[in-house]
Amino acid sequence: MPEAATAEAAEPAAAPADTDTDTDTDTDTDTADPEDGPAAPAGAGDDTAEPDSSSGPAEAAAPADTGDGSAEAGDEPAEAESRSDGTEADAAGGAGGPGAEPTLSERGGEGESPAGPEPTPTAEGDAAAPQLSEAQAELAAQRVERDRIARRKAQRQAPVEAGAALSGTAADLLAAVRAVESGEKPSPRYFDEAPTAPRRPAPAPAPSPATPPRPRPATAAAPATPSAASVEAVRAVLARGGAPEQLAAPAASALGETAAEELVENPWRLLALAGIRPTQADSFARALLGPAAGPGDERRAAALVGWLLEQAAVKGHTALEAPTLESALAQYGVPQPGEALEQAVAEGLVLVFHEPLGAPAADGEEGAEGEEQPVRVLMGLEAYALAEESLADGLARLAGTFSGVGDAAAWQEAATGTGADLIRAVAAHGLVVHTGGEAARAEPLALLEAAGRLGLRTCLAAHAPAHAPAPATAQDAVTVAGLLAGTEGPERDADGQFALDLLVVLDAPQLDVESAAELVESVPDGARLVLSGDPAVLGSAGPGRVFADVLAARACPQVVSRIPDPGPLGELVSGIGIGELNQVEAPGKEVVIVPVRDAGEAVHRTVQLVAESVPRAFGIAAEGIQVITPGHGGPAGTRALNAALKERLNPGPARFDGFDPGDRIVHVPSPGRAVPGRVVSADAQGLHLETAGGRIVVPKEQVAAQVRHGWAVTAHQAVGMRWPAVVAVLPGDAAPALSRDWVYTAFGRAERHLSVVHGVDQALPHAVAEVLAKPRTTRLAGLLRTLAAAAGEQPE
Repeated sequence: MPEAATAEAAEPAAAPADTDTDTDTDTDTDTADPEDGPAAPAGAGDDTAEPDSSSGPAEAAAPADTGDGSAEAGDEPAEAESRSDGTEADAAGGAGGPGAEPTLSERGGEGESPAGPEPTPTAEGDAAAPQLSEAQAELAAQRVERDRIARRKAQRQAPVEAGAALSGTAADLLAAVRAVESGEKPSPRYFDEAPTAPRRPAPAPAPSPATPPRPRPATAAAPATPSAASVEAVRAVLARGGAPEQLAAPAASALGETAAEELVENPWRLLALAGIRPTQADSFARALLGPAAGPGDERRAAALVGWLLEQAAVKGHTALEAPTLESALAQYGVPQPGEALEQAVAEGLVLVFHEPLGAPAADGEEGAEGEEQPVRVLMGLEAYALAEESLADGLARLAGTFSGVGDAAAWQEAATGTGADLIRAVAAHGLVVHTGGEAARAEPLALLEAAGRLGLRTCLAAHAPAHAPAPATAQDAVTVAGLLAGTEGPERDADGQFALDLLVVLDAPQLDVESAAELVESVPDGARLVLSGDPAVLGSAGPGRVFADVLAARACPQVVSRIPDPGPLGELVSGIGIGELNQVEAPGKEVVIVPVRDAGEAVHRTVQLVAESVPRAFGIAAEGIQVITPGHGGPAGTRALNAALKERLNPGPARFDGFDPGDRIVHVPSPGRAVPGRVVSADAQGLHLETAGGRIVVPKEQVAAQVRHGWAVTAHQAVGMRWPAVVAVLPGDAAPALSRDWVYTAFGRAERHLSVVHGVDQALPHAVAEVLAKPRTTRLAGLLRTLAAAAGEQPE
């Protein structure tokens, strides 16, 4: 590790990072230009001087102290996360946990906080009123309460007219749902700060690519539409409960044709809608059931169990330990959480698992003193449990059914040069895991070339489509989503399995457990599967940690690439991967630090870099520069940056939901999948987009949820892709969202040049050294170990 450089050359200006939202840049004309030579040390009147471009993002190796903004449990800063893309959201969102939920009524609802309901506000003007006796004060309080109840009853009983302005409970409920569905507000954070994603909907077929000579745009698939009668019935029930009628269609879609009957029987079923919180469901239940809607209602407890497990799933967990789930139920006001869990298990709402701690014991084997092997009790939803078990069985099947038939001499001859170790491993095994950085992608490509020469039917699947004109990673690759949808890749046989002999999956850390299970089930017996990826990047948007679990189980050969990422960028990113933010020599200004004092200056500098400095210094057009920032919200989140970049790069009236032809966008057809593209036109059909997969049309009603401007994205949206230049924006308020895997992923997206708009001071080296990826509770590694142990005990 190089010796720390001087403060002038290594660290940003000493001005404290803050969350100033002033974006007025008219009085600040200094240009943050990589073309400029090493800047002089910042003077008394110049806090924006750029340090020497040869310096790394930070030189000080000492981590920040405990006062760097780290939050206590229960008062965590909001994570960068989003509902609409399953990746990241507003960095300025609210803190998680049950105690942080919005309260729809003045008095709150059962279970809304571990501390209990909020106190009832006093009548206006009480502070100036004359001193009352205790009896008079009690009577006055009762009158205020009766008036409030009467007003709310009148609001519930009155019909909600279509298009009418909403207020009170209805307005809050609708706003909460819309905020989550639009990505303006993160899904609730309870168990940890892992990247969130919504409940996984049924995968929609990907749009078909255009076919020459005259491309006909495909239309993005719309979700199934409930019947009009079902929607009307739900609307009537929602009106009775004081909920907005706009929720009728989502509720009917989530609960089916019997949605109205289900909501009448169990109002807490409203929790099945994305964005609804327990306090809001409690308010709805009280409106329908009256005093019978108590915190100990069995229906409430059952709904909360499912909701808590769903919220755990959007954090990446496929199961939860029973004590954790019981504690969460207690904090939401369930009187007997243990009994509630037993009832949920008895009714089949959740499944219970006993996972051995340590290596699986052989049948009948006991501990050292005759004790049974210790286990941990896990609980999970059936969908994720079945997906993990199916995935484990599928991986074991591929490893066990491979016969190794082939020309061993030919394989040995092919195992030379790049990828030799990987080729030898694949020649003898049906399941192989390959790890390495960006440069290591050359090894799976060499494997595919060798397998093709040997006559094997091959396929390369990646998380994202090829972004640059000719990336060495995947010129003929398909996307995992397209492969599963049947719009890309090899055909399937009568049993639904791919007609191939070798499938190589790049970006394997992005596989969630359900996609991975579906993919593995489609690989035929005797075929080979290679899972390749970089373990240091951000994990999947959906539940599970498939790649990490397969590595941890050690149930198949693992090939570690020895190809280093080249140049100063490769050196910088490799150091981050092991927790070191090193100084790197960058003679070609491959890494440049742009210190900023606040979010407004961060936006200003970012626009200068994209529109002027980087294109002038490196000859990279603005289309080849990607801005990456931790969150969507806040004064320097993707929304603010995209607005500023659009104004500079493609100004226009934004007539179609904020978009104009030529706008750079990100299309999010399903959670966790972000496809870059550009707006071509808009008409009555919807928004016409040009993406790497061809021309598509996003219907009007889906534009707000599926399309974002794409000059600035989050690291989760950028994973799996690379650009000639990257501008990583780290405003002061983003410090709590930084972690080692986030920094590694964001900085690693750059091929030739990285500019770091640096406003987080010591939070950056602290995040790289100390803030690891959030753990996820899963069962796959244990299942794989158990299957491997069972296979080893079987006679030959």
